[in-house]
Amino acid sequence: MSLKDKTIVVTGGSRGLGLGLVEALVDRGAGVTVVARDKTALAAVKQRLGVNVIPADVTDKEAAQRILAEVRPDIVVLNAGATPRMGRLDQVSWADFTATWDTDVRGGLYWLQAALNLPLNPGSRVLVGSSGAAVNGSPMSGGYAGAKRMLWTMAKYANGISGEKRLGIHFQAIVPLQIIGGTGVGDAGASAYARASGMKTEQFLARFGAPLPPREFGEKVVSLLEDPKYAAGVAFGLKGDTGITVLEGEAA
Repeated sequence: MSLKDKTIVVTGGSRGLGLGLVEALVDRGAGVTVVARDKTALAAVKQRLGVNVIPADVTDKEAAQRILAEVRPDIVVLNAGATPRMGRLDQVSWADFTATWDTDVRGGLYWLQAALNLPLNPGSRVLVGSSGAAVNGSPMSGGYAGAKRMLWTMAKYANGISGEKRLGIHFQAIVPLQIIGGTGVGDAGASAYARASGMKTEQFLARFGAPLPPREFGEKVVSLLEDPKYAAGVAFGLKGDTGITVLEGEAA
């Protein structure tokens, strides 16, 4: 798939991993609309990259329906999410434990429902942001690992519904397999785990091997979208030193 002139919506695209992806998409000539809450950050992205911006909360069900109906994207990337509140299981409150469920999973549900019920055009793709915590757990971040696994599972559910209704929409989970510094979630996680291990944050991040900065993350997602061998898979792991790995489904 050539991304030139494709219409793409990226939630949470004003900073971190989402911004790295938006930069890579713009370089490919895609028409990108960024959805985020921070109007100041959105204005900066619009001025620098020339993208369309829509201020909205991803957990606003009506906003999800309205944006997809108005933009009619070829590709949707659900990247927005809450920074987990770090702490051991014996230390966190229920509000801390469920923060990512209230934001990431709730927003994911509304946007997936909007994509299926509108519906998006046949051939559309929806990428759902998950995490390596969905594979390996994350004992310092409450319900974060479960939330990210649920998003992966929801992508599978959505594929089943798309097939039953013959919609021709494909849903895929994107799973970074390392903590990524320079992002809100990554910095919070790396700092907490480094403290618990008695080491510096840089030392802890070095355990993952080659880094995966936001722009490189964006390039890998773009490769996933452009390369036909990844068109049919369900979940893909991304890592700085090993690139793209099929975690579920089959590559062509």
